[in-house]
Amino acid sequence: MLKIDNLQATVADKPILKGLSLEINPGEIHAIMGPNGAGKSTLGYTLGGRPGYEVTGGSVTFDGQDLFELEPHERAAAGLFLGFQYPVEIPGVSFVQFLREAANAQRKGRGEEPLSGGEFLKLAKEKAGLLRLDMDMLKRPVNVGFSGGEKKRAEMVQMGILDPKLAILDETDSGLDIDALRVCGEGINAIMRAPDKAVLLITHYQRLLDYVKPDFVHVLANGRIVKSGGPELAHQLEAEGYEAVAA
Repeated sequence: MLKIDNLQATVADKPILKGLSLEINPGEIHAIMGPNGAGKSTLGYTLGGRPGYEVTGGSVTFDGQDLFELEPHERAAAGLFLGFQYPVEIPGVSFVQFLREAANAQRKGRGEEPLSGGEFLKLAKEKAGLLRLDMDMLKRPVNVGFSGGEKKRAEMVQMGILDPKLAILDETDSGLDIDALRVCGEGINAIMRAPDKAVLLITHYQRLLDYVKPDFVHVLANGRIVKSGGPELAHQLEAEGYEAVAA
């Protein structure tokens, strides 16, 4: 599904990714862990197409397509979803309307018919129920007045509505309490654990992996993946730290 080969990228002319390679197949969940400044968020933003993240070498294919030939909205329509560490607030824009416009824009990009108002509301209620998010929350402006946990749960609802092939989730556990962590983990499993989907989960800590049990764990350090293993690698990192494990 996703093949990253020797990816190199810079931010403000500073090299961040320095030859990163990774392959993700359908049905797999991969977790990337690493210290601050290792390049974890840069990887997510580069794959998503955020401006200011310049690819200087290597290649990435997504479902057989050259990812970097696609504009960000085309990547989204092709089935790539990027979840942010800090979801932004958009005052004055209804969350439910935002989600409907996003869903129908992607459907249009794929040549599909738009969802009617009734069809969309049924879908939104279903996905909000998975994340235990009151539909009244979605009538408010995007993320305005939401707690950290509510922002992350709302983002998971968005992921469920857009129904991507590949979800890249950047520190979804950031700012979550124990209950919200469990709900988000269960939501990721319910929405994305399927034979035709995949997840790249970027995290600092092992705790989210108790709920979203990855098939593979990778250690990212100094812009490269320096070690890979199974779920037990996350426990080793938690116990011994990055420096000891990645040395």
